[in-house]
Amino acid sequence: MSDLLLVNARLVTLGGHEGPRHGTDMSALGVIERGWATIDGTRISAVGEGDPPEDAQADATLDCEGRAVLPAWVDCHSHACWAGSRIDEWAHMLAGTAYLDILAAGGGIMATVRAVRKAPVEVLSRNLLERIGRHRLMATGTLEVKSGYGLTTESELKMLRAIHDTSLMTDLLITGTFLGAHAIDPDDDNFVDRVITETLPAVASEFPGIPCDVYLETGAWSLADTRRYLEAAVDLSCPVRLHADQFNSLGGVPLAVELGARSVDHLEATTPEDAQRLGASSTIGVLLPVSGFHVDQRWADGRQLIDAGAAVAVATNDNPGSAPSPSMGMALGLSCRRNGLSPAEAICAATWNAACVLGLEDEVGAIAPGMRANLQILDTNDERVVCWEVAPPPPPVLLMNGAPARFEVGGPE
Repeated sequence: MSDLLLVNARLVTLGGHEGPRHGTDMSALGVIERGWATIDGTRISAVGEGDPPEDAQADATLDCEGRAVLPAWVDCHSHACWAGSRIDEWAHMLAGTAYLDILAAGGGIMATVRAVRKAPVEVLSRNLLERIGRHRLMATGTLEVKSGYGLTTESELKMLRAIHDTSLMTDLLITGTFLGAHAIDPDDDNFVDRVITETLPAVASEFPGIPCDVYLETGAWSLADTRRYLEAAVDLSCPVRLHADQFNSLGGVPLAVELGARSVDHLEATTPEDAQRLGASSTIGVLLPVSGFHVDQRWADGRQLIDAGAAVAVATNDNPGSAPSPSMGMALGLSCRRNGLSPAEAICAATWNAACVLGLEDEVGAIAPGMRANLQILDTNDERVVCWEVAPPPPPVLLMNGAPARFEVGGPE
């Protein structure tokens, strides 16, 4: 006897594929036009086509009446743990000040760093928990959260502890990433060496196997220092990721490919040659279109990447400076309108491929037996609506770990 049986559902399963979907495979969503699924506890226990078998009994049955059922979103790139405010900085941006100029003047990331260093771990955790609630409302079931606003060993560990502690307070799957290689601390002449030789080993000791990220950009980490940092992370058995090509193409994509990085993120300034390199690799390109919307109207060429055979993901980049939004719906809509993705590609990018970025493809991102029962049931039989609507509202039904977060279609309350 299962806990819940879904019937008459258009199941957008994303199933039937091992590893990230590349190129044209991103359009194959594994749709079951009329299907059923059973949920036992927090997991999907069975999925099938047509009517369920007679022995598929459940405590409750939900007739989806042909509605589209998708995995909850997997947001694979966020900076949702922070303190302080940068709304004044936004006003300067509206007046025409460039983002890199704000960073060079001591604002930008460093403004948040100063606020985070002053904040107790309890404040960081409370702030993060409130933001997680907004992501959850927007149908996100899995959220990656980076450190990187501490920069000292003590403050980076404080952030990662806050992320870990908060992950125990929510039904979202929260995964942390170490981004100690974010901005360059102007008050520490030995900053790069200290991060590589002190902070990184301390983090890897307390959080073994944690993914390690770096911001390669003019005014931030250089290509040579990025290589040193990532090679040190690999030596500590940590997966690696890169922020690269946001404003300038500085060699981040070739380095990511060479080191087998899980992802390279941003890509607004990626060259056609580097798009081909990425397309021939296992590294996933993560598009962050909310940054282009909020900062400077610059957009990664997602069409070029997919046509080159790349695997692409989409994320919010939720942060206080360049992308203040928890809405994956907003990110998906922009990815179609500005990055050149089709709705099917965008859905794949926000579910299965995003799960692969996080190494969670055995947990989330698809509708299949054994997966977490993180599902969104739309009010339409056409899943493309999640990209067609601009910043769409929450789905009428959202299941998180098998439990109804919003349940307005019928069935159990």
